[in-house]
Amino acid sequence: MVLDDLDGGARGALAASNLGILPGEVLAELTAGATRLSIPARTTFRHAGEDSPHLELVLAGLIRVQVSAADGRTMTVRYCRAGALLGVATLYAGVIRPFSIAALSDSELLSLSPMTVRGWADRDSRVARALLAETSERVMYFLAEFSGHAFANVRQRIARHLLDLASDQQHPDELAASISQQELADAVGSVREVIVRVLRELREEGTVETGRDRIVIRDPERLSGIVSPSWNESS
Repeated sequence: MVLDDLDGGARGALAASNLGILPGEVLAELTAGATRLSIPARTTFRHAGEDSPHLELVLAGLIRVQVSAADGRTMTVRYCRAGALLGVATLYAGVIRPFSIAALSDSELLSLSPMTVRGWADRDSRVARALLAETSERVMYFLAEFSGHAFANVRQRIARHLLDLASDQQHPDELAASISQQELADAVGSVREVIVRVLRELREEGTVETGRDRIVIRDPERLSGIVSPSWNESS
């Protein structure tokens, strides 16, 4: 695939990324040989423990980056929408990846050649600066995420827990969390009355559908925006 083959949506995602500051001729070189990937919802396509470098641009959908504990617990460290770059740190880290990456909704990615991008960064300071800007934003984002875990309001904690739980449970036909309202209240440190109110608001917005001990996520992108609105919009 070459730059001229990209449709309007893909070009928009590229322009929204940190690579978007680069001249067209440089972008054409960086995307030469890139492949477009279609990732079905609830599919993990990068696994913890791998050590190969990779670089993808999110064109559409919602992507989750998570770390896992030995006892099976997981924590989301990033939600990615169109325009987000995945894997920049792996171009230079040279260590086993401590995180996995999965699609929460049907997603489209543009997979770039790590060797091509690194080669251009070595000889073109503009590419190096674009990658440095991306890395710097990721550091600031992760710091914001840590504080978000500690200081998030109830609505944000509910949104995050539903996304995390639905991702882990992997229902075959939909993104859903099997959890009662009381269990959800216990999980986010609140009371059932507050959970009922927030879920009613989310249901009226068309974000979730509630049933007996089960919550279906109808709009994962909207729900991820509740988790951390300012940083998700810039990711």
